[in-house]
Amino acid sequence: MGRSGDLPRGLVERFRAVGGPGRDDTWPDDTGCPMLHVDMDAFYASVEIRERPELVDRPVVVGGIGPRGVVSSANYLARGFGVRSAMPTSQARRLCPQAVYLPPTFALYQQVSAGVLAIFRDVTPLVEPLSLDEAFLDVAGALRRLRMTPAEVGAEIRRRVRAEHGITCSVGVGPTKFIAKLASGLGKPDGMLVVPRADLTDFLHPLPVSALWGVGKKTAQRLVDIGLERVADVAAAPLPRLRRLLGTAMAEHLHALARGHDDRAVVPETAEKSIGAEETFDVDHFDRDLMRRELLRLSERTAATLRERGLRGRTVSIKVRYADFTTITRAKTLAVATDVTQQIYRTAAQLLAEQTPPGAIRLIGIRVEQLSTDGAEQLAIDAPAQGWREADQAADKARTRFGTAAIRPASLLGAHPDRAGATEPKPDR
Repeated sequence: MGRSGDLPRGLVERFRAVGGPGRDDTWPDDTGCPMLHVDMDAFYASVEIRERPELVDRPVVVGGIGPRGVVSSANYLARGFGVRSAMPTSQARRLCPQAVYLPPTFALYQQVSAGVLAIFRDVTPLVEPLSLDEAFLDVAGALRRLRMTPAEVGAEIRRRVRAEHGITCSVGVGPTKFIAKLASGLGKPDGMLVVPRADLTDFLHPLPVSALWGVGKKTAQRLVDIGLERVADVAAAPLPRLRRLLGTAMAEHLHALARGHDDRAVVPETAEKSIGAEETFDVDHFDRDLMRRELLRLSERTAATLRERGLRGRTVSIKVRYADFTTITRAKTLAVATDVTQQIYRTAAQLLAEQTPPGAIRLIGIRVEQLSTDGAEQLAIDAPAQGWREADQAADKARTRFGTAAIRPASLLGAHPDRAGATEPKPDR
């Protein structure tokens, strides 16, 4: 789906919920609209401004502040100068040199995200987080208990987020997940759109094809090139023609969305498929000893997350991006699932040494896959009675009590390569 900021607002203004419920001229009919999509407005930037009220009237950009940094969030004043998320920070500085540039404070964002999710779960157990700052809610089963309509629930969520956390959010209310997500984006900032079931096509069909979920720039251009510029054009196009252009799966997916069909349910719990970490460096590095130390750092972080979540994994993979942006991944599957830092590190270091060509590296990452819940440990015949896992567990206890820097491998105590920024954490589920 294209950026919501690039979609035309004027086409959907009649769906905006203005004022309060019960006013026929300002509150669209939400009957049969159990799906809500709630999206924080410029989340990272808004949280930083909440902590620094003196920045409320300034353009604010949050992200990597080094030469290879990337924008994570920009408030709407900065967006007025063309700054967008995922833009190189260097480009943002050229567009808006007067902005305040701040590194991300992920621990704070996670704290606020947890509080916002608690508000959602007060409403319904059917909450599906997509990231730290957005989630789907299915409120169908909660309406009688709450004595509210879906749009009233959306309004109450907006009120509570502002009152309890000092930030704003936008809400989309609709009969399907796709419609709700599209509506929340078109309602930004600090607004709510309600799309009545009876008016689905009136809402969808005037929009450009980039509004469809799964349509990026290349797909949008392919559709426009054959005369399919609006969602209505995709809905009316013969399905065999779309299949020839896009392939069967994509064609059927877009054809259904264009007609307002989306039967996906809100999934409140999603099993983790992998856990990992990666770093982008401010300068390229040829030094493989330096890269091995970085792999140890990333292995330590990844293994700690596995243990915290009661998980182990069998497959260890590394990701290496070179100076020319060529990116490779290499993986090895272990005989027994593990959450031990040294075992993950040794496997990653072996992959780096044996399966990656030389060259200047700008990013390195590690990931553990094939996860399973932490059960009885299967030991090798010659394994010592006390070993690396016990050492990891002791270190976890020390860090919990004294902080994350309390215990580190000795090889990580010295200088480390400058990094462009930390990896964004996943939402709590």
